[in-house]
Amino acid sequence: MSVNEQMVQDIVQEVVAKMQIAADVSGDKGVFSDMNEAIEAAKKSQKIVARMSLDHREKVISNIRKKIMENAEILARMGVQETGMGNVGHKILKHQLVAEKTPGTEDITTTAWSGDRGLTLIEMGPFGVIGAITPCTNPSETVLCNTIGMFAAGNTVVFNPHPAAIKTSIYAINLLNEASVEAGGPDNIACTVEHPTLETSNIMMKHKAIQLIAATGGPGVVTAVLSSGRRGIGAGAGNPPALVDETADLRKAAEDIVNGCTFDNNLPCIAEKEIVAVDSVVDELMNYMITEQGCYLASKEEQDALTAVVLKDGKLNRKCVGRDAKTLLGMIGVTVPDNIRCITFEGPKEHPLIATELMMPILGVVRVKDFDDAVEQAVWLEHGNRHSAHIHSKNVDNITKYAKAIDTAILVKNGPSYAALGFGGEGFCTFTIASRTGEGLTSASTFTKRRRCVMTDSLCIR
Repeated sequence: MSVNEQMVQDIVQEVVAKMQIAADVSGDKGVFSDMNEAIEAAKKSQKIVARMSLDHREKVISNIRKKIMENAEILARMGVQETGMGNVGHKILKHQLVAEKTPGTEDITTTAWSGDRGLTLIEMGPFGVIGAITPCTNPSETVLCNTIGMFAAGNTVVFNPHPAAIKTSIYAINLLNEASVEAGGPDNIACTVEHPTLETSNIMMKHKAIQLIAATGGPGVVTAVLSSGRRGIGAGAGNPPALVDETADLRKAAEDIVNGCTFDNNLPCIAEKEIVAVDSVVDELMNYMITEQGCYLASKEEQDALTAVVLKDGKLNRKCVGRDAKTLLGMIGVTVPDNIRCITFEGPKEHPLIATELMMPILGVVRVKDFDDAVEQAVWLEHGNRHSAHIHSKNVDNITKYAKAIDTAILVKNGPSYAALGFGGEGFCTFTIASRTGEGLTSASTFTKRRRCVMTDSLCIR
């Protein structure tokens, strides 16, 4: 085929794609009253996406990035207003990060071997229609980030968002489909239902058109996905400890840990949830946290009161998740100035505000006798989630020992937790970190099947 013929074919495909706008969608793009209808619409669109060139997919993704940047503040404010969780300024930054650092088609690569017996290629192909379950903690960020990667790989996606963030999720899905149509792609590259429920989630997980399910949420959601009989990518819970040894730059460690812990009011699953520090540095570290980083030192009585409120009847109080420190303290009758952004105290690892993943800016400190004790305590606190952990140390041997013992998908050394997502650190962005199923930080290549193509005794030129 000549270059001109290829160009004509690409133009024809773009024109056909522009005509594939589902007529049965009323109002919002990609939003249906019935989960089966949503899946069928995504299935129809996926046939178009699979035929699109990588260049055409990248054109759509570029328009998605543009729209995310334009709508970052709207999405941030919607998320905070609808869920009551998080911080608008930080959510704006998270959306900008999704737009700038989520991998696109560049993540879809081919591996080749050539030798005396010919040529073998390993290529990445799409699954088809992916089912995705998303949380209320990072609703639009997860929808947008997932769709960029899934679409880049040639898939479409059907979401069952958390009901507490459905308006924000639908806005993001509208944005995705508008961006696709504007760039000559099909509508319904991302679909959902008007009223997501446990029933719609079950329909999605059992539908024969869904071959891969990506779940971002708590342990119950991930367990359900792994029991569905489908291939599952599970991004579950974490309780990331920040270990500080005697070699750390304590002033910087205090700043980094508190910055990471308070980012979006501790909603990111990778955020520092507790500190484990060797005895010789605890007092100095906490002094920097309190005098320089806006931490409030809670008394024993205040700790007990906080425990009663945020772990009401022994269960996590959803009304406290993602709230700022001043609001949390106000719930127990403590008034503090606006510069207070974190609550801290010293306690044993078994303290309920330390051992439990709270997703709020409460940062307990566990004092340990030495580094080996610190590693043991941190591993216990991580609870085997294998999700995220952090360390502040200038001792390479200590860092290595901790990394092997904690065995997490993410380990941040000498920086705030959000550096792991490319914010102030190297690497790409993701909001689905599949620690339980082993994929780690997901990207476009995660949502592909590997296919081997073998040509024997030919196409090897030496």
